[in-house]
Amino acid sequence: MSDVNWRLAMRSLKRDLRAADVRALFIALVLAVAASTMIAFFLDRLERGLERQAGQMLGGDLVLEQRDPFSAELRERLESAGFILSDQVDLVSMISRDGRFQPASLKAVDDVYPHYGVSHVDFGNGTEQIDSGPQPGEAWADPRLIELVEIELGDRVQVGQTELTVTGIIEREADQSGGFGNFNPRLMLNTADVEATGLVQEGSRIEFEILAAGSPAALDQVQGLLAELRREGVEVRDVRVDRPQLGNALQRAESYLGLAGLAAVLLAGVAVAMSTRRYVERHLDTAALLRCFGASQRQLVTIFTLQLMGLALVAAAIGALLGLIGQAVLIWLLVSFLPMTLPPPGLMPLGLGVFTALAVLVGFAGPTLLRIKRVSALKVLRRELDPLPPSAWLVVGVASIVFGGLLWLYSGSLPLAIGLLIGGALLLGVLWMISALLLSGLLRVVQRFSGRSEWSQALRLGGRQLARRRQAGLGQLLAFSVTFFAMAMIVLVRGDLLSTWQDQLPENTPNYFAINIQPSERDPFEAAVSPRVETRSTLYPMVRGRVIAINDQPPTDAVPPDARGDNSLRRELNLTWQSEVPEGNQVVAGEWFTPAQLGSNSGSESSDESQGWMSAVEATPQSGPVPISMEDGLAERLGLSIGDEMTFSVGSDEITTQITSLRSLNWDSFQPNFFVIFPPGVLEQFGHSYITAFHLPDAEQGLIRELITDFPGVSLLNVDAILGQVRDVLAQVTRAVELVLALVLLAGISVLYAALTASRPVRAHESGLLRVFGAGSRMISRVQGAEYALLGFASGLMGAILAELTSAVLYIYLLDLTPRLHLGLWVFLPVGGALLIGVIGHALSRGLRRQAPAASLGLLGEA
Repeated sequence: MSDVNWRLAMRSLKRDLRAADVRALFIALVLAVAASTMIAFFLDRLERGLERQAGQMLGGDLVLEQRDPFSAELRERLESAGFILSDQVDLVSMISRDGRFQPASLKAVDDVYPHYGVSHVDFGNGTEQIDSGPQPGEAWADPRLIELVEIELGDRVQVGQTELTVTGIIEREADQSGGFGNFNPRLMLNTADVEATGLVQEGSRIEFEILAAGSPAALDQVQGLLAELRREGVEVRDVRVDRPQLGNALQRAESYLGLAGLAAVLLAGVAVAMSTRRYVERHLDTAALLRCFGASQRQLVTIFTLQLMGLALVAAAIGALLGLIGQAVLIWLLVSFLPMTLPPPGLMPLGLGVFTALAVLVGFAGPTLLRIKRVSALKVLRRELDPLPPSAWLVVGVASIVFGGLLWLYSGSLPLAIGLLIGGALLLGVLWMISALLLSGLLRVVQRFSGRSEWSQALRLGGRQLARRRQAGLGQLLAFSVTFFAMAMIVLVRGDLLSTWQDQLPENTPNYFAINIQPSERDPFEAAVSPRVETRSTLYPMVRGRVIAINDQPPTDAVPPDARGDNSLRRELNLTWQSEVPEGNQVVAGEWFTPAQLGSNSGSESSDESQGWMSAVEATPQSGPVPISMEDGLAERLGLSIGDEMTFSVGSDEITTQITSLRSLNWDSFQPNFFVIFPPGVLEQFGHSYITAFHLPDAEQGLIRELITDFPGVSLLNVDAILGQVRDVLAQVTRAVELVLALVLLAGISVLYAALTASRPVRAHESGLLRVFGAGSRMISRVQGAEYALLGFASGLMGAILAELTSAVLYIYLLDLTPRLHLGLWVFLPVGGALLIGVIGHALSRGLRRQAPAASLGLLGEA
């Protein structure tokens, strides 16, 4: 019997391909799978490409750092996982030439360096792009070191116990792994020369690094190893922690791309649901005939399930192929705009497209097939004996489970999928009632039009046709509303994301950091810089301190196991003091220093609290802890909260502190930021320097030479290279966002086409009735256009309501953006909906207007 069922199903499918509703269902599936597969292919390649681009900023996909050389066993485990390793050694030493001495940051790289990108080096004939490091016996110096030591290309400099020939000037390194922690000018050499320098000795300030390049699969394979290394105190670098400016952008990009995937899946479900309903209703007569010939209920369900599954597999195959071709064409079109090379496509999106087609059919067509199971043979004689539709709860339940699984699959966020499902279930009834009220109100307004013009009459007739089919109209209104809502969400989030990213890196973003400004140089330095820069941050005092205890326990014992390798516990932190919350900071927990605390630290020797805190500096057991403010991200990583105590070693003294407030920082601002802030009156007695950031226009670049000459002890860090890399990645994300927007809009238009095509028989019957009562083609055209426009206007208005409410929730809980009211949405979406639905519906109904009344009335049984 299974062979018979299969032959009947395929024969019926072949015959049904000539039917408009089956073609609409097939086209909807093909377009849905093509759009979702194309998005999946593109996002898969783009995300892997962005991760690779982000890895360039750290020097590799995985960066390990510790103070001792790494073991051969660790290297073997990484290589066996598929990583290519590059060794790097960072240390600080004095270099000299002709009696001139200068502390420098030495960066030793091997012959594998760099994994990604190129270094921009001037060898005397202009800047060249080099994909390697210095050769043994050679060194490259940055412009600041060239200026301070008065080096010319070809000169030899003393580095420890050996001499190296300076052969190049570093304009930009392939990686920026040194970050802001390296305040001294840079000298890059080959790791083969490190031993000859004699600088690697016990107690030396030195860091050994492994820069590993590998696939995401290799990274997944060593996650257990990385967790073990963190517990052992090895620093495992992550672009989201070490490069928060880029990490925040990538996180928002992934959130947006996940949202686009959700929209594509949602539109696919709506398109298939609209087409499937029409398909099932038309096959009720066929099912009744099969029942007359002895088919059982089980056979009916099997035959039509096989037919839909065959249709889904063919549509999925064609759609997946179109998606693969489409993403290749899109990448080819964008190759001149994407400076990075995207990795080849994987196989996962192909399987994802096929699974999407099958899952959407199961979720949205499965419950509807139950109507065929319950059809009676008497329907052949009495056409009004249609089986009752399946329970609304059953339809919603099955569709929700399947759709929730797809949401989870596409977004990668189970909480988001569950939240959307629960929220959607709760809002479904509310939306239905709101839609009914909205449609009724709109129809009442239309019926009050008293004009005798043809357009007024067309509006009244169009409104009456919607009123006669209120339930069907409500279903279409909700479907179109969801489509407009999805489109609006993509447009809104895209615009707000891009504006936020652009605001994060304005044109006057600081491009220089000035560090090690001594107290005696503060006023002269400020006077030299202020008149010639466009923007400048506050001059922040800075003291170096190390965390030596947390809640009277060793730091590694007091924090969670995953945080024991955190860099903040392994190095000295930059500490500062402020009486007010710094710009770009916001207190999110606790309270900022109270007036009493600030007053007690003003230097008054008569204050009991001041005396107590000064005793804290002297580490007497009777003193109370000093209040401090901590960055909330560091507190979360270390498992700290308000009230926890931390002991810092500053110089030869110890200071016991208590966290009284947590702050969120604007890491995207390229301004000086501090993990820990003290109140005034505690750290001033220790040796300190000042730090500031400023934006120097191109016309004032000569100021740098003057500052180096007048303030030789001040370190000037040029962050233009880092800014350039961040801007490059943000530009790529922007183009990806715009492309995904176009793809989702295409999927939305396919939904409109599927829905309007599925309702074609109903429109044909109504046009036939109008012709019988004397309406001409011109009047029918206007009535149909008015009906579509009214439906589109109501759908656009409902979509605007949904988009405004949902965007506020997403901005707050997912994208970390400030909610805003989009006034243009309330005008553009209803008007645009009326025009879009009106134009597309009117165009699709052109053939119906030319159809003879007898042919149109013959569709009465299908209407």
